[in-house]
Amino acid sequence: MTDTSPTTAAPRSEFHLVRGALDGLRQDLFTDAFALRPLPPLADGHPLLRRVPAGLRRYVRWLPHAAVAGLALLMALALFSRRPGLDALLFSAIAVVPLVTTLFRPVGAWWLSLGAAFLSAAVVGGTPWNPVWFASHLVVMALVTLRTRPRLAAGMWLLTTAFGAAMSSVGGSYGYGYGVLFEMTVASGVVLFAVAAWRAMRDSRRQVEVQTEVTRAERSRRTLLEERTTIARELHDVVAHHMSVVAIQAEAAPYRVQDPPPELAAAFATIRENAVAALTELRRVLGVVRSEDPDALGDAGPEAPQPTLADLDGLLANVRQAGLSVELVVTGPVRRLPQGVELSAYRIVQEALSNVLRHAPGAPARVEISHVLGGLGLRVVNGRPDRLAKPSPGAGHGLLGMRERVTMLGGSMATGPTGDGGYEVTAFLPGAEAVAE
Repeated sequence: MTDTSPTTAAPRSEFHLVRGALDGLRQDLFTDAFALRPLPPLADGHPLLRRVPAGLRRYVRWLPHAAVAGLALLMALALFSRRPGLDALLFSAIAVVPLVTTLFRPVGAWWLSLGAAFLSAAVVGGTPWNPVWFASHLVVMALVTLRTRPRLAAGMWLLTTAFGAAMSSVGGSYGYGYGVLFEMTVASGVVLFAVAAWRAMRDSRRQVEVQTEVTRAERSRRTLLEERTTIARELHDVVAHHMSVVAIQAEAAPYRVQDPPPELAAAFATIRENAVAALTELRRVLGVVRSEDPDALGDAGPEAPQPTLADLDGLLANVRQAGLSVELVVTGPVRRLPQGVELSAYRIVQEALSNVLRHAPGAPARVEISHVLGGLGLRVVNGRPDRLAKPSPGAGHGLLGMRERVTMLGGSMATGPTGDGGYEVTAFLPGAEAVAE
């Protein structure tokens, strides 16, 4: 029987933690040591760029690169001044190459710096860590710590200390005192710890700023949703009251006239049915707005079905009763599309026909639905009206709503007058995969 006690699991988890850290260190220091990681210029939102004139920002954004190049030049001059000559010039160039390499391959630059120190001791003789060489190597380690993970600082510090200890144990012209090694180890450890701590605090500050921005955006979004919910309630109260009055008056109107004609009774019945349907739809939409369920607009239950293309016959019969002559043409193999596509198609046709009733009285209309590969094509076109339309208080919200539905599905839409004085609305709704029956 396997022992799963906490005393057994804790050392095992600690072992995996240490092993993971060592594997990551090996990956960074050896496997991907010379991976290309170019230093990017300062971002547009950097505080330094906000403090300089706009004309100088394109130059100031390269300030870190210029600082590293200037530091490399100073190191080269310092090395050359200690021992002027052709060989000093050569070794000065070798010493500054790692500094410049930190701009492109930071971990590889550290290996180059370590190799340059060994080459200096092997060729020139004496300690590989004269003050200028040690300062150059320490700057390289600090730059690498700033540009990579802070855990690399510990690995570089340990390997640098081991390299110094190995060179001290060789003796002869390569050796130098262990006291100097101790002083350099302590100094480099303090510097790298300070740089790593500053890097960790900077990263933590950035994470806090990002989280604060996300929280602010979420708070703004929640406030906007609450305001929209309030508006939806007010809209429901106003519209529901008037639609209820319309439904009641339409139901009572035939009884106010003795022996009303059948056409008049049918017209009032249609008015009442439309008013009741509008109230039902308004309450359903308000319920969706109030709901905190993100899937509230998904497949509706039997108590509140969403209209689809299968309900177009009822919609066309309704507008025909209102006096609109409309023709439906369906091309292509009919298939059931995703619910969002069918609902949007239905609403677009509904709004387009409503616009014909309002703005083109007496004009015939034609609804074309094309089931094509990759989606659904819609075209609602009307002819020239036979009389002037009454002024409409609308502000183009119908067309705007249609465009929003099409954009939400990633489709395209076009509207405009036709050559014979009519108007047309065309749209394409992507829906490559049909829903299985």
